[in-house]
Amino acid sequence: MEELAAKAGITVRTLRFYRERGLIPPPRRQGRIAWYDERHLARLHTIAALLERGHTLSGIADLTAAFESGRDAGEALGLVEPTEETPVRLTPEALADHFAGEVTPENLAAALDLGYLAVDGEEIVHISRRLLDVSAALVREGIPLAAVLAAGREVRAHADALARLFVDLLHTHASDTDLDRLRPLAKHVVEAELSLAMDRRVAEGADGS
Repeated sequence: MEELAAKAGITVRTLRFYRERGLIPPPRRQGRIAWYDERHLARLHTIAALLERGHTLSGIADLTAAFESGRDAGEALGLVEPTEETPVRLTPEALADHFAGEVTPENLAAALDLGYLAVDGEEIVHISRRLLDVSAALVREGIPLAAVLAAGREVRAHADALARLFVDLLHTHASDTDLDRLRPLAKHVVEAELSLAMDRRVAEGADGS
């Protein structure tokens, strides 16, 4: 314990307090000896970084509980197996930097439930670099992360319906070997229709409709 506290730059008393609050996992015990490892040191560094970013110990404890109850990265990536999206590995403090002040236990739980995030040891895996960048950009524009995630849930439902439509269409009128080749055509249709639909919505708003 003394060695771990020294490496983390904290007192043994603080380390004991973190243990009592459940902020770090218990040590591996061998007889009367308690062994700490790099995983514990990484957690302490994360706690220090989150404290510097304005998170409270209670908030960090809630976030830790959410992380530990989240879907494992292997399970999440195994279920999705993205073919075009690039997963991103983040530390908890890096995630906090992307969404300053918005990384709450509630938002974290929603992102885990959507499958945007998964947990891999002391790291977090975001399923898509593009979704991460767009979500962060929307939050920087002043849109609450909770609203972004709620919209993401609705988009997911509509996207699943569109994917089913196009996959069924191609299964009916093309061979399975053509699916990958024709996949970009479906994306172009969706992008064009979304662009036209947004034009209509903006025009309706301008007309006071």
